Amino acid sequence: MKPQAPLLVLRNVRRRFLLGETAIDALHGISLDIHAGEFLAVWGPSGSGKSTLMNIVGLIDSPTEGEVHFDEQDTLALADDALTDFRARKIGFVFQNFNLVPVLSALENVTLPLQIHGLAEHVARERAAAALVDVGLERFRNSLPDKLSGGQRQRVAIARALVVEPKLVIADEPTANLDSENSRMVVDLMREMNRARKVTFVFTTHDPRLLDHVDRKILLRDGNIESDEVMV
Repeated sequence: MKPQAPLLVLRNVRRRFLLGETAIDALHGISLDIHAGEFLAVWGPSGSGKSTLMNIVGLIDSPTEGEVHFDEQDTLALADDALTDFRARKIGFVFQNFNLVPVLSALENVTLPLQIHGLAEHVARERAAAALVDVGLERFRNSLPDKLSGGQRQRVAIARALVVEPKLVIADEPTANLDSENSRMVVDLMREMNRARKVTFVFTTHDPRLLDHVDRKILLRDGNIESDEVMV
């Protein structure tokens, strides 16, 4: 039987930014395979390149040099419109600032990406309601974001990321604005969704206390992978 190809392959990925006339290398030739179903944390101090790496893994940004293959597709060969559609179908995102629409209820926020995909409204609302049940927020479906706690808002964001049934969920510092208890709850919820739905999760953190339940942790420092450890 042919071995299953990695879901995501990065080869010799470099990312350089220009600040005036000064070139800043945020990533230095990163090579990385991520397999379907993994629950992986990228951790390290602020300024280590975590967010830059997540933007490339999430196909939001392109490397200055190197290759990025997702689901056996050379993503750098896609035109902008095709890449946008590919990303919307394959990847869900969870952000540290939640990025919920403040005038929409929890249910409407989760429904929104399905409507963008063109689903009929009643189908989209049914799927969104089920996603809120999965994250334990069915009682808050009609609540606006400012009526929810930080932990609840992040759970809405996780439901929104999962409702499109992506192959990969990217969570960039999803617990940065939460206290320790809610941080643990959010990571535990992502882990539960990873196991129940077989969805690959990659999240970043600067807090090593959140690494207890990951399958794999990658330490990034100064734009280089310092260690890549599979947990037993």
